[in-house]
Amino acid sequence: MRVVVAGHPLITHKLTVLRDERTPQPTFRLLIEELMTLLAYEATREVRVEPVEITTPVTRTTGVRLSEPLPLIVPILRAGLGMLEGMVKLVPTAEVGFLGMARNEETLQPTTYAERLPESLAGRQCFVLDPMLATGGSLAAAIKFLFDRGADDVTAICVLGTPEGVEAIREAAGDRKVTLVLGALDEGLNDRAYIVPGLGDAGDRLYGTAD
Repeated sequence: MRVVVAGHPLITHKLTVLRDERTPQPTFRLLIEELMTLLAYEATREVRVEPVEITTPVTRTTGVRLSEPLPLIVPILRAGLGMLEGMVKLVPTAEVGFLGMARNEETLQPTTYAERLPESLAGRQCFVLDPMLATGGSLAAAIKFLFDRGADDVTAICVLGTPEGVEAIREAAGDRKVTLVLGALDEGLNDRAYIVPGLGDAGDRLYGTAD
């Protein structure tokens, strides 16, 4: 598994404002979108392209376009939705699917409660969006779900991660092609499995606490 921790000063600046508990919800949403576009730039360095000939106002030349099948963007509900617009702005021709993941309170294992994806992901590059990589359980389950559907290349993009979460994803990835892109790698988890220093519950700060 390849791990990329983005080291751009603009990313660090935006993360600082996101972490601040005084940052209002509308600003938080906007910053998540902006931050996602910066992370998406890093995450798509190996997006698959094919050559294409075009005519400029001066001459013929060869460029590239996204290869078929097109990349698939998969936000994990609900917090991953806040990252979707920033990714789509950078890759507007990509297709979008959805995964709803939740923890079973009896088994404490992640379960899939909703999905909107093609039946076969054979040959697809998939980009999974989940803002917080804490224990890694939900993201690992989402990655497994995509590989079970036939995906052969999965990139996970998270605003924040922990060493514990990174190791969980590494174990789940095995020898499959997985890239993990993080805005920052934080210290770890507290006794409530919250990321420290973190930014709180990303879903609540994006959308409020209404059930």
